Amino acid sequence: MAERGTAGTAGGRAEAVALCPPGDGVKERARRRLRAFDVGARFSRLPPPRAAVLLPLLLRGGALHLLLTVRSPQLRRSPGEVCFPGGKSEETDKDEIDTALREAKEEVGLEPEKVEVICRLMPGIDKMNYLVTPVVGFIEDTFQAVPNPDEVSTVFLVPLEYFVKPLNHSTLPYTTSSGHSSWMHCFIYDDQEHKTSFKIWGLTAHFALFLALAVFGEKPSFEVDYDLENLASSSENNFMNLYASIFERKKSNL
Repeated sequence: MAERGTAGTAGGRAEAVALCPPGDGVKERARRRLRAFDVGARFSRLPPPRAAVLLPLLLRGGALHLLLTVRSPQLRRSPGEVCFPGGKSEETDKDEIDTALREAKEEVGLEPEKVEVICRLMPGIDKMNYLVTPVVGFIEDTFQAVPNPDEVSTVFLVPLEYFVKPLNHSTLPYTTSSGHSSWMHCFIYDDQEHKTSFKIWGLTAHFALFLALAVFGEKPSFEVDYDLENLASSSENNFMNLYASIFERKKSNL
């Protein structure tokens, strides 16, 4: 970010405006809001195996966009599904941030030093019972993805606002293998650049929706299972209920 001028004189104010890049206010507001939802390492010591994903935000046309990928059709697990860059944690990773950045480099060629990490949001649990931490970071709008064909077939952008004001969305009741009841969101996004429609659902949709709720702080055009007046505590309660249901199920199987 460019250094701002001194605001003590009219000249100083003019310099501040001149040095403030277009859209900087949008990113700064997003930074402030997201840091209020940063969970840090609070959940890092929970027993389940860990994974992390990077939620890459960039500014385009004055609006925030989210970068997503489509998994290679040759992968054994979830081939052809939309997801964020990410994967399992390795012993050499210091934390979930390391995991997310390493995987993003491997999958789409995003260099770690090109990511401004903002926060870690409330984790989720995938269908393999991995504890998945979403790491949010800003990237430059000039970034050109270089997909690793062994892992990624397509890279595309979605306006972040789409996840609170979608044109095509459905919500279905969902029960986990442990018997925990929740909602599963599904977004269909018509991408003009690729001239195709992408189905964004499951944990990917869950993270994208929460990110949009945290950034915009407004009620979406559909019902969600959060208390929007207390989004942070509500999301933690939802996660802990899910975690407890899986943990209790595992204990009962011992």
